[in-house]
Amino acid sequence: MDSADEVPIGLLQTLPPVEFCCVYGSSLHPNNSHIHTSMIDYILGVPDPQQWHAQNLNMNRHHYASWMVHLGGARLITEVADDIGVGVHFNPYVSHKNRMFKYGVVRMHDLVQDILGWDKFYLSGRLQKPVNVIVDNLEIKKLNSANLKAATSAALLLLPSEFSEEELYAKICSLSYMGDLRMLFAEDKNKVKKIVQGQFKLFKTMYRPILEEFAARDLFRISSSVDQKVNIIQDCGLSTACSLVSSLPLPLRNQMGIKLGEKKVFDESGRAVRKVVIKSKEEAADCMRKILRQKVMVSSARQAVAGLLTVGVVHGLRYVGSKMHKAWKSWW
Repeated sequence: MDSADEVPIGLLQTLPPVEFCCVYGSSLHPNNSHIHTSMIDYILGVPDPQQWHAQNLNMNRHHYASWMVHLGGARLITEVADDIGVGVHFNPYVSHKNRMFKYGVVRMHDLVQDILGWDKFYLSGRLQKPVNVIVDNLEIKKLNSANLKAATSAALLLLPSEFSEEELYAKICSLSYMGDLRMLFAEDKNKVKKIVQGQFKLFKTMYRPILEEFAARDLFRISSSVDQKVNIIQDCGLSTACSLVSSLPLPLRNQMGIKLGEKKVFDESGRAVRKVVIKSKEEAADCMRKILRQKVMVSSARQAVAGLLTVGVVHGLRYVGSKMHKAWKSWW
């Protein structure tokens, strides 16, 4: 039996070369009793998706929906991902060594844009949760630290003055699900809670350095209770709220500035910069929430349509059916 590390590398050896690869989702859940029956999810970053798909069609034509292969091949696959979806093409239900896989192929430039600017807030949301990085030729893992800091800032804006470490991770995890249409009918309503509880140690490893940095900046205080649980008390004043907003991605701050107004200030080097006008933490949080909800709603809808087109009717119904079954179980 392949080990957890050997399985991903084994599949990669059957695909064209990639510059980035990570495993995400339920396969990382330490207590997942269905680990050998659930689908293993990948994100693959490549320089040129059309060229990559052309090579992969020669190697693994059966991974793709037959209508896409016959009507347009690599060009059509890439155009559907870019023009209808959010730049990611997924091949689900790929069988390798008695395991089932789903891999999403994205242009490296688009991946970086989403990580740093929350452009589509799609893959950046996945990378705010624990992932297992297998290939990282361009140091995306290091680049992702800005994404994690921004996610922490966003979560703090949405949280009250006192909360637990687990509640912080749950709020971070929930950012990329706000407005996701699938949460209405095709996702487990307890999904966020299950992700955080099942991967709590992984979240702690990811975010503890950032928590220590934020605590050193006096944005909040960390304390431990008698049961060793970490509790956090944050400053909800205007100065702290402004500091948290300044840690958000620039495109998001620009959108907030359009809604709330901007003012020109000078930084330490004497350079003029524009800052969002904030009257209260609650106002900033509400504005940010609405913008993120809209981003997620649009991205999830676009990707859902692209997904149904690219996987074909049979696989599409199979995938949606399995999601809805989990959702209904959680509700009933």
